[in-house]
Amino acid sequence: QVQLVESGGGSVQRGGSLRLTCIASKNDFHVMAWYRRAPGTQREFVASITNAGRSGYSDSVKGRFNISRNSAKDTLFLQMNRLTPDDTATYYCHAIDLAGVYWGPGIQVNVSS
Repeated sequence: QVQLVESGGGSVQRGGSLRLTCIASKNDFHVMAWYRRAPGTQREFVASITNAGRSGYSDSVKGRFNISRNSAKDTLFLQMNRLTPDDTATYYCHAIDLAGVYWGPGIQVNVSS
């Protein structure tokens, strides 16, 4: 059973930084990504990275967030800088392989003004 477990969330003030970590139970995903859902909204794409290392970002976080993986490709990171209250959300780790699509349980990020 594939497992994704997020950590690193918490509360920060506007302009602060947080680093999210997602530990996976395997390392052969085609792509790994971060999504988020703010209260009362739908889950939205944040950033992704392919097995080849190609990354992509939503316009709302481009230039502020950085997605990366460790060399073993079983741990995903999201470095979040210059955070604003609009970044307040539950953040989810997401991964895809040949067998299916997987989600972590989510972790809360709160940014106060």
